[in-house]
Amino acid sequence: MPLKIISIGSSSSGNSYLITSGRTNLLLDVGLTGRVIKSALAGFGLCAKDINGLFVTHEHIDHIRSLRMMARECADAQIVTSRGTRNACPAFEFIAPDRLKLVQSQSELVIGDIYARAFSLSHDAAEPVGFSFSSGGESLTVVTDTGVVTDEIFYEIAGADKLVLEANHEVSVLEVGPYPYMLKRRILSDVGHLSNEAAGNALARAVDLRVDKVKAGQDPIHVMLAHLSTTNNTPDNARLTVKDVLREHGFAAGNDYLLNIAAKSDITPMDAPVYGADDVVE
Repeated sequence: MPLKIISIGSSSSGNSYLITSGRTNLLLDVGLTGRVIKSALAGFGLCAKDINGLFVTHEHIDHIRSLRMMARECADAQIVTSRGTRNACPAFEFIAPDRLKLVQSQSELVIGDIYARAFSLSHDAAEPVGFSFSSGGESLTVVTDTGVVTDEIFYEIAGADKLVLEANHEVSVLEVGPYPYMLKRRILSDVGHLSNEAAGNALARAVDLRVDKVKAGQDPIHVMLAHLSTTNNTPDNARLTVKDVLREHGFAAGNDYLLNIAAKSDITPMDAPVYGADDVVE
């Protein structure tokens, strides 16, 4: 079974993903209510006790909302996070130390048949980390909650067959929107969130590295845009801006890359088709 990632919900309000090889099941972040996460698992024939690992990227509430509950109910899961996140999040006080695996940038570990590697993010949190996963010859990287794409982050993006990539806001919408000035500055800063345009530029660089391999028959990179702001973005804005950036670099959806968007409060598999304003399935 290929390595799969399914977004249970992704936005500035809450984020959680199921990653599965068919044999091993992981949760990446638990920023939704436990009820929502457990209901999603049940829809795939799983329960909390089927989760083998629970990964936490950082301590902001939209990523750890139900950590205490899900850590308790995922009784057999190893809990993976950075030392800084552990120290900054009171919910970790209720988790037995022998269940914790503390990682830092470039830490590697194996849970079941899934290999994982941590990498640093540029975000205003204690020690935020993203994760890349691989199993069965496929690789998957999740990059959200970073203000810039550093060389370390881009290395992970460039090596991914499947990519969850933040497209948090449309800059022009954020700039004229209702957020206070200081919050706008924070989001736009190097420790804030990626804009649609920044996501498109990072993706264009990654697609460019794969052009010859795709021409030789390798599958194009499959991308799910995620962590969209409800106030400062829409799925159509994210999709169209990212596609426009890639088009400017000479890349076409469907041929050079595959694209979909994680819904805010609905389950979205990586291979879900995208229906946009132009009613084209990519």
